[in-house]
Amino acid sequence: MIKIVPLTGIAPDAVEALLDAAFGADRFGRTAYKLRAGTVAVARLSFAALDGDALVGTLQCWPVRIGAVAMTLVGPVAVSPTMQRGGIGRMLMTHLIETAGDTPMMMIGDPEYYGRFFGFTADVTGAWQLPGPVERHRLLARNVDAGLTGAVEPDPMALAA
Repeated sequence: MIKIVPLTGIAPDAVEALLDAAFGADRFGRTAYKLRAGTVAVARLSFAALDGDALVGTLQCWPVRIGAVAMTLVGPVAVSPTMQRGGIGRMLMTHLIETAGDTPMMMIGDPEYYGRFFGFTADVTGAWQLPGPVERHRLLARNVDAGLTGAVEPDPMALAA
């Protein structure tokens, strides 16, 4: 039975090992990592999936902003390679959506999956600038007003609680 718990109770080295297994140790050069620079994960929106005592999935969220508009960057959403395609990622995302309510969120991800199941869309992100390359159709948002333009930046001054 998979249990979703706050990520704060999980050893950071276990989280890093899972992320390495899911995405590879070269993940740090990706644009999403640049958006997290200098910030602390939002504890109330970051979760772990446990199968018994084993860590099998994580979802982290980070504070970002465009100008004065604060948002939450969703990701990485990681599942142990041996447990992928078993619904753990969907469980983590569903828990996030239920917990976050109408919080403005953004992510870089598969538009078909995150749009179909969680209401993320690229419809409002066309004028956003990021600190690295991104496939525009994969730059997604949820609960963000149309017409928002500018650079997405890490928000190290945001409270991570």
